[in-house]
Parts: sequence; structure tokens; C-alpha cells
Amino acid sequence: MAASSINPLIMCKIIGDVVDPFVPTTAMNVYYATKHVTNGCSIKPSMAFNPPTVSISGLPNELYTLVMTDPGPSEPSMREWVHWIVVNIPGGTNSGQVPYMEPCPAVGIHRYILILFRQSKYVDQTIKKPNIITRANFNTRAFSHHLCLGVLVATVYFNAQKEPIN
Repeated sequence: MAASSINPLIMCKIIGDVVDPFVPTTAMNVYYATKHVTNGCSIKPSMAFNPPTVSISGLPNELYTLVMTDPGPSEPSMREWVHWIVVNIPGGTNSGQVPYMEPCPAVGIHRYILILFRQSKYVDQTIKKPNIITRANFNTRAFSHHLCLGVLVATVYFNAQKEPIN
């Protein structure tokens, strides 16, 4: 198999370390200002200060959950740092439950992953409470299992690293 045909989500170990293999079934487009996020692209943290614009091709009668994490630069045992969670998104709308935290890598290149689940049911808003979700040592698999989120339908990731101070 040619290297160009290998799924970038497998190559960078998102499939495996963070999520299980899945078949994409929903189009998700993510933009920081005019920069379209594509797998493996680089985004400057200063460009990602505000939440991205996310459009989902899903149907209005279906609900979605968006999770944004950083699984660490290269050490999966450090687990994930959650940057953003949005639940109960009806096909194409957006309202945040866990406030957005911009990418701010201290050292190295970090992967920032946006993962979209098609919910199997409405998610109770109590996930807003700080004792329910902690940013450090987050685990996407455990979170999706705990909330019965349903099917993973799309994901995209970008890389970011600390910007030099001028």
C-alpha cells in the first residue's frame, strides 16, 4: 500500500490512541477565520484564540456532540487535555457547554483533534459542572461511553506549536 493512501488519522495515531476505527458519515468543516482545518495542517495559536466556526452536514432532527482535545505532543500515557465540548448540536448549529480554551502548546508540536459524534439521545446539561469534566487527563472514549454518545461520524486534526515572541 502506498504511503499516500494511508489514512492520516491512523498515521498520526489519532485512530488508536484517541478513538477507535470508524467510517466517516457526516461532513464537518472547521475554520479558524478563513483558514480551513484539514488533517495535519498547521494553525498558529494566535489564529486559534477564538473558537472555530464549525459546520455540520447533519440533519436538523439529529443531535451531535463536538469534542476538541489535545492528546499531548507524542506521549499517549499523558492522556488528553480537553479544550472544548459542545453537546446537543442540531445539524449545523453551535452552542458551547464547556468553554473554549485556545491551543497554547508550551513546547513541541501538539495535535488538536475535533471529534464529532452523532448522539443516540439528548445529553443532560449537567456536564457544565466543573466536577463532571476536568480538562486534564480527559479520555474521549470514556466520555463518549459515559454519555452514550453514539456513533463517531467525523474528525479532523491540526498541529500547533508555540509561536516565537517578537
